[in-house]
Amino acid sequence: MAYTETAKVTSKGQVTIPATIREILRLETGSTIIFKVTKNGVLLSPCELIERPAYTVQEWRKIERMVAEKGKVYKTSLAAKKHLDSL
Repeated sequence: MAYTETAKVTSKGQVTIPATIREILRLETGSTIIFKVTKNGVLLSPCELIERPAYTVQEWRKIERMVAEKGKVYKTSLAAKKHLDSL
């Protein structure tokens, strides 16, 4: 299916996706889209973001142990990371 619409870019770099295109792609307020630059142009597609935890269960345990060590202060983030790795 080929369908063409045009839109203008605002001074803030924003573009309004035409209503017909939003309907075809089933885009609603808050929908997430992905832009992919290809040799033939730009591909715009709906997508779903899946949240992943920032730390693994093991990393959280290390952090909890580190927090339990009252008064422990590190001068650099590297020193803190070395301590985390040693737990």
